[in-house]
Amino acid sequence: MTIQEAQQRVDQWINTTGVRYFSELTNMAILTEEVGEVARIISRQYGDQSFKPSDRDKNLADELADVLWVVMCLANQTGVDLTAALEKNFEKKTTRDADRHKNNEKLKG
Repeated sequence: MTIQEAQQRVDQWINTTGVRYFSELTNMAILTEEVGEVARIISRQYGDQSFKPSDRDKNLADELADVLWVVMCLANQTGVDLTAALEKNFEKKTTRDADRHKNNEKLKG
């Protein structure tokens, strides 16, 4: 599935099964919550925090998919083509960071 197809599928689902989009502000709050869930899982799985019993059944892939879902909702609501935006972002990073990371002593193995 391409990013464009994913945006279209989210839109189709929202307009049929989901009835309508939540407001942009509500989706921003939901995105914050979902990113928090990702942070909670990563801090426990890869960091120094231990899992609480209530966190053991959390699934990182599912939470990351939730983040993508809400990002796509916000993109659809605000008229952003994520494919085009990502292409431009690659160009920006390539130009800006062409030598920056290669010359960063902290990144050298």
